[in-house]
Amino acid sequence: MWSWFLSSRISLARVHAVSALILTNRQVMENGDAKQTSPTRLNTYTLLSALLASATSVLLGYDIGVMSGAALLIRENLKISAVQEEVLVGTLNVFSLIGSLASGKTSDYIGRRYTIVLASFTFLVGAILMGLGPSFAFILCGRMVAGIGVGYALMIAPLYTAELSPEMTRGFLTSLPEVFITLGILLGYIVNYFLSSLPEHISWRLMLGLAALPAIAIALGVMVMPESPRWLVMKGRIPHAKRVLLRISTTPEEAELKLHQITKAAEPGPENWRGQGVWKDLLLRPTRPIRRMLVTAIGINFFMQASGNDAVIYYCPEVFKAAGIHSKKQLFGVNVIMGIAKSSFVLLSAFYLDKFGRRPLLLLGTTGMAVSLSALGLGSTILQHSSSKPLWAVVVSIVAVCADVSFFSIGLGPITWVYSSEIFPSRLRAQGSSLAISVNRLVSGVVSMTFLSISGKITFGGTFFVLAGIMVLATGFFYVFMPETKGKTLEEMETLFEDTNTDRNKVKETEMGVA
Repeated sequence: MWSWFLSSRISLARVHAVSALILTNRQVMENGDAKQTSPTRLNTYTLLSALLASATSVLLGYDIGVMSGAALLIRENLKISAVQEEVLVGTLNVFSLIGSLASGKTSDYIGRRYTIVLASFTFLVGAILMGLGPSFAFILCGRMVAGIGVGYALMIAPLYTAELSPEMTRGFLTSLPEVFITLGILLGYIVNYFLSSLPEHISWRLMLGLAALPAIAIALGVMVMPESPRWLVMKGRIPHAKRVLLRISTTPEEAELKLHQITKAAEPGPENWRGQGVWKDLLLRPTRPIRRMLVTAIGINFFMQASGNDAVIYYCPEVFKAAGIHSKKQLFGVNVIMGIAKSSFVLLSAFYLDKFGRRPLLLLGTTGMAVSLSALGLGSTILQHSSSKPLWAVVVSIVAVCADVSFFSIGLGPITWVYSSEIFPSRLRAQGSSLAISVNRLVSGVVSMTFLSISGKITFGGTFFVLAGIMVLATGFFYVFMPETKGKTLEEMETLFEDTNTDRNKVKETEMGVA
């Protein structure tokens, strides 16, 4: 597998070297100015804006991490059933579907920046309700409200970042939401570990209520960010878009070139444009490239959550509790180890995404997840059917869990957000991304709300074997349907998705020419 991976990297490097040379020559001929062909460097203001926008994703990450421990404490403190625990955990994901669906139209109407503010404010209200909740029903309402905020955040953060980013660093910047999700999960684990010694009725309230703090900070920080220049162009506000491009570009010439590319591709509309007609173009009369984009975006979002990653994180304490670990400190300690592994690998993926490309890392990630989930299924099955609970099986299970979330962080985790936000044309980008991410949230909710029930029927080991099979299917889907987007501008995506066979033949011809 490693030899295949290395050879694919070499082939991809050759193809992109030739592509870069062709692009450079084309720009020289079109513009007659060598200055415009120099590599686009990452502007500091762009980086800070991307970091602030991506920080909204820490809200979901913190909830995933903290809820893995808080759910245990709520169950013991409020005496709720396993089904109620599933509902409590999964409700946020189900209601994030509402936010995801609404976010596309909302961001086309009020802009990308204010949609981020709306996401933070909605989550803030939900966090306060959860922290003050005196009963199961009250906490459930808080999670419903917070879920809507999470849905908004998951769509708008990578989309805004993609529309601000230069093509050569777009993979890194657009994967930042997954970095913040992972850091949020680790933060939630650490909070669980240190608050678990407090009385039950206090500890879980603090765990959930503390989520209000990052929501306030993000809402305030967003106010210093620029609006997306591509949204401004679609609204016909060309002078404003030019001012933003001058701030996020390294040279005035680069800003002029970007403005020309964006206006040519977007065809500026009236200032009162609010996303009208987009759903028809996406669902009722899509062109061939748009249909392929939609299938690919929905597919990667489906498999991201069908992998069971969120459920593994949410219910990891339950899995190891069934394996014989009953100390809360030990259970939450395993979570911290898993969070450190996940954080390390998502940073690694983010830094190398623009070097290796989307496809190799995605295929490596899903293949690794299939192997890890199989090992986790084996370890869980042995522990469940052994009265002595052998130490080696516990170690295998812990290593397999860490490997599973690490391979997720290499591939599906960051690349789903990158791909969903970069492949659609400007006019369809917000609502196309919102539709794909709505599928993401729906599947996440279904998996989270059924994981314990299904595991009760077929055992935890059986569930992990099923998830491993799903990852095998995902690997095949990605290999067939997903073209490489590394180094492409957002305006070039429609051409890239025009014809798979033609693209593959061109790549093969280029490789033969280089060889």
